[in-house]
Amino acid sequence: MYIPDSTPRASVYYNYQIYPFQTPPELCGETKRYSVVIVGAGPIGLVTALELAHYGISVVVINAEVQVSHGSRAIVFTRRSMEILQQVGIAERMLNKAYAWRSGNSIYRGQCVFRLEAPHDEDDRFQPLNNLQQPYVEQYLVEQAQQNPLIELRWGSKVMGVTSLPDHAELQIDTPEGEYTLSCDWLIAADGAKSTIRQELGLRMEGASYSGRFVIADIKIDIPWPTERLAYFDPDWNRGNTILMHRQPEGIWRLDYQLPPNETPEQALAPDSLNARIQAQLDMVGINAPWELDWCSVYSARAMTLPDYIKERIIFTGDAAHMLPIFGVRGANTGFQDAQNLAWKLAMLLNGVGSAELLVTYTSERVTAVQEIIAEASKSTRFMTPPDHGFRLVRDAVLSLSLTQAFVRPLFHWRTSRPHDYHASALNALNDDNAQFINGPALGMPLQNICLAENNYLFDHLGAAFHILYFTDQIVPKSILDAIKALQNQAIPLQLLVIGKTQGLPDHDGHFAKRYDAQTGTAYLVRPDQHVCARWKSLTADKLTAAVYQALGQGAK
Repeated sequence: MYIPDSTPRASVYYNYQIYPFQTPPELCGETKRYSVVIVGAGPIGLVTALELAHYGISVVVINAEVQVSHGSRAIVFTRRSMEILQQVGIAERMLNKAYAWRSGNSIYRGQCVFRLEAPHDEDDRFQPLNNLQQPYVEQYLVEQAQQNPLIELRWGSKVMGVTSLPDHAELQIDTPEGEYTLSCDWLIAADGAKSTIRQELGLRMEGASYSGRFVIADIKIDIPWPTERLAYFDPDWNRGNTILMHRQPEGIWRLDYQLPPNETPEQALAPDSLNARIQAQLDMVGINAPWELDWCSVYSARAMTLPDYIKERIIFTGDAAHMLPIFGVRGANTGFQDAQNLAWKLAMLLNGVGSAELLVTYTSERVTAVQEIIAEASKSTRFMTPPDHGFRLVRDAVLSLSLTQAFVRPLFHWRTSRPHDYHASALNALNDDNAQFINGPALGMPLQNICLAENNYLFDHLGAAFHILYFTDQIVPKSILDAIKALQNQAIPLQLLVIGKTQGLPDHDGHFAKRYDAQTGTAYLVRPDQHVCARWKSLTADKLTAAVYQALGQGAK
């Protein structure tokens, strides 16, 4: 019998809440096959559940613990993640709590040798990067899920086994009141890097696991510095390694530092070791202030992925599907893009308008994205923590030259997580006018979130549907309206958004049209995950219909 720890976790700034176990109907003798079950009530699992609920899909979420995760964990959320979190309803709460930032400094021998400013323009609603501890994000997502009648949260329920079958999956669940079997049409594994489901199925990831170990330590301290990424290379107290510092809400600062090769995690987390190293870093940067440890952990940098995220009726997402180095804020931010990509495709399939081929593109699109991320992340990881003597020689040469030679300084670039471009997706239109556009979001790219007016942005008008952005100040042609109506009559969620100077979404000064290289009759077809799948200088009904079918994995009809 599984008994979860019901003692609220200790923290110097966050009050942990207990979500009590509630008896499920299966322990009362009922049997039922659920449509979708998600294992893991972390950020990725909860975003997936909320996204599915937007399409009318009921979801059961299983979680072994009875409280949100321990420690700050994922703390940096990108602009793209904020756009996704807006769709599930927690972006405003995030903004009220998070520290927004856009600058990062690389420091060597007390000198800032490289400073990166993340791009930001007048149309961006969210700052490039936003710091907030993961427990807050999970809390907001849990509270959002609790308000949704299509989402059932089952706390204190541990997965003990899984059976994968061609037409469904079964879970063996252990609880404080005994074990039961849970059956579902689709099982989503969002149970993290140590995924029980992945291990039960004997699936192995491909890629590299770096030998270095790193300590994360959160301390409460008053440091009157702005919110920026601070990377200290080859500090005197930890020669050859890199130290990262991040400011978080509630007076918390995150320190990341690498361990000597032969030191065990137990040795690294011993109080004397932690205290000495944290104090050494504070002394080096000239901070003389009292501090208190909140949480610490040890991790290894990995760049690995499953080759396929779908096995029969089991789908992997987030860290259960891939493990990425934290340098460049890639973990949760990549997982949110997984969740958004998966949810609309699975929902379309369950609602009878998407094909099996549509769901297969979840794997093809996201594995490609992760492989590109791994290639970028590996460059940063090898520079920050050289894996062998050769890399260390090169890195040390760059460090030395950086004090006087500007040409080497861009090598410090930390390659922050970015939204993926699905330019090679099988869901993109076959014969649109993409090549004729000079600017604007191209095939596979996410939309630019245009500012329409004060506190009024394009993404405020997007929901759980395909969208047609149609630029005109004239009447929309009847043939196009008829085509939209015919597609809607097939239960395809499709919404028309007219953009004009005198009608529809306001574009009084033509700014929107300019950013999208649009003229009268220009149109963009946008997937439910806000990625462009077709664009035309002049839209016809036949082109629209063919593109919608293509985007649903049905090909030309």
